[in-house]
Amino acid sequence: MERSHAVRDISFDLRAGEILCIIGESGSGKSVTANAVMGLLPSALTIAGGRILFKGMDLLETDEGTLRDLRGRAVSIVFQDPLSALNPLMTVGDQIAEAMEAHKVGTPASRARKVLELLDEVGLPEPALIQHQYPFRLSGGQRQRVMIAMALALGPDILIADEPTTALDVTTQAQILDLIRRLQQRKKMSVMFITHDFGVVAEIADRVVVMEKGVIVEQGEAAEVLNHPRHPYTKKLVAAVPRVAGDDQPEPGEAPVVLDVQHLCKTYHTTGNFFSRGRVVQAVDDVSFTVRKGMTLGIVGESGSGKSSLGRVLVKLLDSDGGRIMFDGRDIAPLSDNEFRPLRPHVQMIFQDPYASLNPRHTVGRILTVGPMAHGQSAREAKAKALRLLKLVGLDEGAYDRFPHEFSGGQRQRIGIARALMFDPVLLVADEAVSALDVSIQAQILQLLAKIQEEMEVAMIFITHDLRVASQICDEVAVMYKGRIVEYGPPSHIFRAPADDYTKRLVAAIPGREWEPAA
Repeated sequence: MERSHAVRDISFDLRAGEILCIIGESGSGKSVTANAVMGLLPSALTIAGGRILFKGMDLLETDEGTLRDLRGRAVSIVFQDPLSALNPLMTVGDQIAEAMEAHKVGTPASRARKVLELLDEVGLPEPALIQHQYPFRLSGGQRQRVMIAMALALGPDILIADEPTTALDVTTQAQILDLIRRLQQRKKMSVMFITHDFGVVAEIADRVVVMEKGVIVEQGEAAEVLNHPRHPYTKKLVAAVPRVAGDDQPEPGEAPVVLDVQHLCKTYHTTGNFFSRGRVVQAVDDVSFTVRKGMTLGIVGESGSGKSSLGRVLVKLLDSDGGRIMFDGRDIAPLSDNEFRPLRPHVQMIFQDPYASLNPRHTVGRILTVGPMAHGQSAREAKAKALRLLKLVGLDEGAYDRFPHEFSGGQRQRIGIARALMFDPVLLVADEAVSALDVSIQAQILQLLAKIQEEMEVAMIFITHDLRVASQICDEVAVMYKGRIVEYGPPSHIFRAPADDYTKRLVAAIPGREWEPAA
């Protein structure tokens, strides 16, 4: 049921020089709280009461001109999605300098020097070159570092970080968390860190505020809340944190081979410009593995390791440049789109972003049935199957006539799973299917995928950058680095006794890896 308030009667303090983590699921009011402090609430939201005191000044009673001067100089924010927060038409150096210019800080020459200092301070390579790059040319972790540099440009007293590590690789996430902690200690800043992951809280927080449905249900010292949660909602969030599993999944036995990949290759050629040369990127380099019926193979690695490229080559959304993809005894690698079309229903993909992969103009019913009907299924049969699958993924029949925007992120991901199952696939490729979801919703989706696999005996390739998630669901794990598989084996071997140096770095970067909450 929709609630009348975004946040209600919340009270907390942010102390000088501390990191306060605000944790809760999507819709709990975390980002609304942060935007209220910044004076950035949309016009649809009005503040009905309360005070926000900063150095004795009530920010809710302050005029817009004074607030504008305080933003960036006194209180600064790092947004969750740097690609949408950064101007795509300006170089990153110009955007950092613009923050200083807007507050009339320094001269053009001093601002240029400060830009280089900030880029170096946040750990970006070759600041003199990277300042001339546009946001789309940088990785997610690099863009997030640019956002942090911009937020620090005026030396604020308070830094608000709104889910800054949610969709980042574990190593990049660890670097960003370490960077924020080091900068906070060196500059004696106060940090309000918004997250939905208790693993991150264990890594960085001094104190914790837990929010549910717009109200604070628990707050206290980080160690106390992490290890002795009192409120049922906090206990639920702690229980949902994925942990590296100690035991491997039962052996699938000698089930039939669904997919046999041999020496697969995919190469990208990028064009150069004035500041950079063109490059040849070996996205998938001599990759081989086998997947059997009812088995889940996890593909883990950082962004740029070739995971998603591999997934797209396997489902023929990209052509390979060499090697074989034996599916059901037939090499599908050289097949054209027309030749592969009869096989496509048997190889389905669950995409990372359910916002982008579902047509916003179509109802859920049309999204689910249009594919099977195009392959000859009657409208009546398709609808009956769609309703059956909606129930399987935990949605009621009423979802059939609704549009994607009427659902939460977790519900949209369930719709994406239902769409993939409409064809009774033999192979499912799940590309970062849970990476941006709340930990509790993530746990539900993982349970759902495990249930579906048990019932339908579908083979699955599960692509993820979260090693904790991979250990929960996968029978075998392949670690990718620069297009190659550098380590392969059962989760217990990969996560408890990694052999490759790269795998060791990935495991060491798991947030909160040393935190073991009380049962």
